This record gives sequence, structure tokens and C-alpha cells, in this order.
Amino acid sequence: MPDRKQAPKIVDAVNFDLKLKKADKIVLRNGVEIYAVNAGAEDVLSLEWVFFAGNWQEEQNLVAATTNFLLRNGTSSKTAFQINEHFEYYGAYLNRACYNETATITLHCLAKHVKELLPVVKELITDSVMPQDELDIYKQNMKQRLKVSLKKSDFVANRMIDVCLFGEEHPYGKYSKAEDFDALNRQQLLDFYKKYYQQGKLIMFVAGKLPADMEQMLDQHFGDLSYNNIATDPILANPAVEKKIRITNDPEGVQGSIRIARPFPGRKHPDFMKAMVLNALFGGFFGSRLMSNIREDKGYTYGIHSYLQNHVHDSAWMVSTEAGKDVCEATISEVYKEMKDLREELVDEEELLLVRNYMMGGILGDLDGPFQIIARWKNIVLNNLTEQYFYDSLQTIKTISAEELRQLAQKYLQPEDFYELVVV
Repeated sequence: MPDRKQAPKIVDAVNFDLKLKKADKIVLRNGVEIYAVNAGAEDVLSLEWVFFAGNWQEEQNLVAATTNFLLRNGTSSKTAFQINEHFEYYGAYLNRACYNETATITLHCLAKHVKELLPVVKELITDSVMPQDELDIYKQNMKQRLKVSLKKSDFVANRMIDVCLFGEEHPYGKYSKAEDFDALNRQQLLDFYKKYYQQGKLIMFVAGKLPADMEQMLDQHFGDLSYNNIATDPILANPAVEKKIRITNDPEGVQGSIRIARPFPGRKHPDFMKAMVLNALFGGFFGSRLMSNIREDKGYTYGIHSYLQNHVHDSAWMVSTEAGKDVCEATISEVYKEMKDLREELVDEEELLLVRNYMMGGILGDLDGPFQIIARWKNIVLNNLTEQYFYDSLQTIKTISAEELRQLAQKYLQPEDFYELVVV
């Protein structure tokens, strides 16, 4: 029995010996890879089908996202209502999403109902018909949503900073326009669907308290599909020449959206792990330099943060905030001041320990449960990394020195390398 009169010993998160639970790799008879984490106390599971069908593969803007959205809006034997009613009857949640390189279908359900749900998911993958009336409704709704969003400075800023970094023709820099929705037609969607869903590349991720015959069920329903390798070859970015951009989106607006960003190497670059630590110190959490200065001391904003974009190919280092339009320029000056301090001064051990503990604690939280663990594995697999990347990241957090962080800041936190965008 523990002694309740004695307070438990406080242990810094940096001293935790974290382990990533291994994912079992299953290969179906057609070559489709499945990564599975069998864990958890509750009889629930998540299944994710990841197709290499993002906007990287599309030849016309919005085809990938529209195809993904309409997957569950009708098959040759079921209407959209019947499909949704089927999943709701079993208390399941089916979602789909489209990203730059990939598109997904995600199912959360009780383990005991998975047998009734898998055949319908297969039907969506093999027999979606993209009904014309559903496409018309989607186009109308999305154009209305776009019209409303374009009045918001943060929406415009997010679009424009990606154009600055990658170019409007690059998959990471493309953005939607009303005429793009008008140009969509059903045959384009069916062609894309056939090439990238019915005959493309698929990887599956499953986690939770898995039934004993889970592998057999997946092989039964998905092992006979015809899949081919789809490569996402790098595409050269075409960044903007002008580095400082000011846009007036709403003359009556009282708030400005600030984005300060620079291109940055991807996860396989030797500086990426170290940069994650420097980013946390700079603007990656509530106790960061940017938050302490610009939110707490100056009161220019409710929140400011920096992050490294999670792209498979090119990446970027981004600072993002909203501030009163009368203090936007002062906010930018303070961001550069914090960059200067990191380039010139060594971070003290107390602050560095705080950052180490924050990052280790965050990883500990990310490993709390099978769904979080499989998300880690998904990130590793889709970025073509190995399990060792996880442990190398922990080692970097625990051992990186103040001098290494200063050298990294001198290399990457130079104001002249950053695009500076303000949208009011």
C-alpha cells in the first residue's frame, strides 16, 4: 500500500523512458499493407483507408477533394441517405478527408458491429456513382461557403502565404475559386475515382480492441481489390519574389491576419528534429517566447504560435497570429526581435528544461490509447520513415544543447529569409 501521508515524487517528463507500442504489419493477398495496433480496454476500433488520391494527383483543381467528398453520397444500390442511415443505425462514425498527397476514409465503431459495416465501406470504394444532383448541391454549397470565407482575413492570409511559399500551381499552393467549382463535371470525378480509388494505392491503419478474426475480415473484403503503386514525385516549388506583402481585404476591418513564413526542409533533413525543439522554444506552446512577449507583455494578440508544416515533400516554418490592424507592424517587429535574441543569446537551462518537459509530456499524451498510437505510426509510414525516427526524436529533445539551438537559429531564423504577409 502506498503511504498516503507522503506526496508522490515529482519526476520531470524528460526523464521518462517512453516506448512506442509496435504496430503489427499485415499484407493482404493483393499486396495492400495494413498497420494494426491491438490495444485498449473498450470494445471500440478505428479503421482508416488511406488512398494516394490527394490534390497532388489531380490535373484540375478541386477534382480530388470533390471526389473524396462524394464517396458516400450514393452507390448503384444505395442513396446517400441510405448509406448514412446504415452507419448511424450501428452507432458508427464514417468520415472522409482530402489532403495534399492523400485522401482518407475513416470509420469509428464498436468492434462487434464491424462485420456489418465493412461491406458498405467496400461498396463506397468500388461502386460510388457520384450522382449529378449530389454534385450540383455540393458545388452550390461550397461556392456559398467560399463567398463567406473570403470576407475573413485569416482565411485569405492562409491561402496567400502558401502561394508565396510554393506558387499557385504547386499542390501546396493551390486554392479554390468559384469558377473552379463551376468547371467540375461528373465524368472527371468518375475518372479520378477509378484511377486512384478503384485501381490506385491503398494503405490501411486499424487500432483498438480488435476482433480475433479482424485480419480475415479485412482480407475477405479488401484483399481482392486491384491496387497499383501511385508515386507522389516531387514537384518544384515556385516561390514569390516579393517578400513583404500587405493586402486590404476589408476596408472596414479592425483586425489584421499576420503570417511570417519561410521554406524549410522536410522530416528527413538532419536539422528537422532539432528545429522542432527550437520551434517549441520560439512559438510552439503557451509558454513560448512569442506568447510571453506579444500576448502577455504587449497585449497585441490573444494568441500567437509557430510551427513546421507537416508535408511529405517541401515544408515551411510558419508564424501565425491575428492582431489589431494598428499594431500589426509592431507585432512583426517583436517577432523579429525574438528571432534576434535566439540568434545571439544562449537559452538558459531552466527555460530549456521547461521546453524539454513540455515536448516529452506532449509525446506521452500522444501515446495515450490505441488511436493516438496508430496516428504516430501513420505519420511514420506516410512520411517513409522508420520506428527509429521516433526514438531519435526523443533523444534530440533530451540532449540538444543551448549552443546547438543558437546555431540553428543563426541558420534559419534570419528575417530576410521570411515572407511577411498582413491581410486586413
